[in-house]
Amino acid sequence: MVIRRARNEEFDAVRAFYHAVIDDMAHAQYRPGWEKDIYPAPDYLQAAIARGELFLGEEAGQTVAAMVLNTACNDSYADARWLTEAAPGEALVIHTLCVRADRTGRGLGREMVRFAIEEARRRGMKAMRLDVLKGNVPAERLYPACGFRYVGTIPMFYEDTGWTDYELYELALKNTCAGSGDSL
Repeated sequence: MVIRRARNEEFDAVRAFYHAVIDDMAHAQYRPGWEKDIYPAPDYLQAAIARGELFLGEEAGQTVAAMVLNTACNDSYADARWLTEAAPGEALVIHTLCVRADRTGRGLGREMVRFAIEEARRRGMKAMRLDVLKGNVPAERLYPACGFRYVGTIPMFYEDTGWTDYELYELALKNTCAGSGDSL
């Protein structure tokens, strides 16, 4: 899989990709709670593309995975007991990571996370952080398998889910190296 930044002219295709993923998940056993044009919202996707934060995973020229990487986070992150001291802007956050249903089980999610970890290191981040809707079992398995540690569960508000419980995960980068067991 080739992973690259999305380009501004690809907004419609990116939006269609996320809609297809949401359709794929409609009857799945585990769903992240996303809704078309609510999360991820079109303005969120456009802004992420414009800032160079939206990454696409492609196979044979077809988008099979996507994610946003930035330092933005839910306000409730301030209430969490993170394992790594990191000021705002020192932790890279993974958002909207998804893989097409017909491509799951092939390690593409893990490959996207590995790319995100290397991007965080390249930027000199102290940690990587993310939240997962409680009960999203595939995500709850993926991140620990990639070296992330469960930090806790806290209630958070998002437009698509309202107030609900989210599990927080973190990967310390400050004292890790590319070949260590801590990072894949």
